[in-house]
Amino acid sequence: NSSELSPSSFILASIPGLEAAHFWMAILLCSVYILAVTGNCTVLFIVKTEPSLHAPMYFFLCMLAAIDLALSTSTVPRVLSFYWFNTREISFSACLVQMFLIHTLSAIESTVLLAMAVDRYVAICHPLRHAAILTNSATAKIGLLAMARGVVFFLPLPLLLLPLPFCSSRLLSHSFCLHQDVMNLACANTTPSVVYGLTAILLVMGLDAILICLSYILILKAVLRLASWKERLKVFSTCIAHICVVLAFYVPLIGLSVVHRFGKSLAPLVHITMGNIYILVPAVLNPIIYGVRTKQIQRRILNLI
Repeated sequence: NSSELSPSSFILASIPGLEAAHFWMAILLCSVYILAVTGNCTVLFIVKTEPSLHAPMYFFLCMLAAIDLALSTSTVPRVLSFYWFNTREISFSACLVQMFLIHTLSAIESTVLLAMAVDRYVAICHPLRHAAILTNSATAKIGLLAMARGVVFFLPLPLLLLPLPFCSSRLLSHSFCLHQDVMNLACANTTPSVVYGLTAILLVMGLDAILICLSYILILKAVLRLASWKERLKVFSTCIAHICVVLAFYVPLIGLSVVHRFGKSLAPLVHITMGNIYILVPAVLNPIIYGVRTKQIQRRILNLI
């Protein structure tokens, strides 16, 4: 009697005792979201209008910007409506769609980061073959492959949740829908969903992280074979921006996973904060990092200003 085949809606999490501060929290969140949208749209505009940036590395950067725009836009407006208008309920179907978008876009971003690591490896270790290997056509195919990989691996997540009965408790741990969060509310055996979710994450994000580390081990070996420290620093400095972007993506992802696995007794503030960091930090930092590290982008931004 306390469960149903599919709930009509879920209830988004709020921070107990801080309901009166929702308006100001929304102002802060909205400001960060506007910064993320402005930064990523600027990157897309500059790469599109600057012929010297029509190269694989900057096309991958455009893919990152588009993914960050889609990921933040699929979550933040709904969170803002919750904070401003107290619309805490999200329909079951909308929750599953949002969950699918979050996990799929994260998988696509992870694949693009791996492709950027391979780009750096080829540019440093095989510079004469770089133009022949990473052509514009190959870059476009990698982007399509990243999209297909994300959809194929993470489309089953909402499908596995559809037939499950859910308990009377419909309160989520975040201000948006994540697979593990929704799955924990089910009143049935969730072993297939748990096993598949863990397998998908390990085969996508986990494998990508290992291959990125392997790429940089090979890059370091090539860099250390150079004659002088000045040459080594000059070559390796071309990887600094990508390393920072990788850390901006994987550190919040790992932090959110740890909170879900070991932080059931933590305050709701921790869960909500880690969720917002996971969604917004990469979207805000990526254009800033590449804007600081890329002289062509700096010049174009100054010209626009």
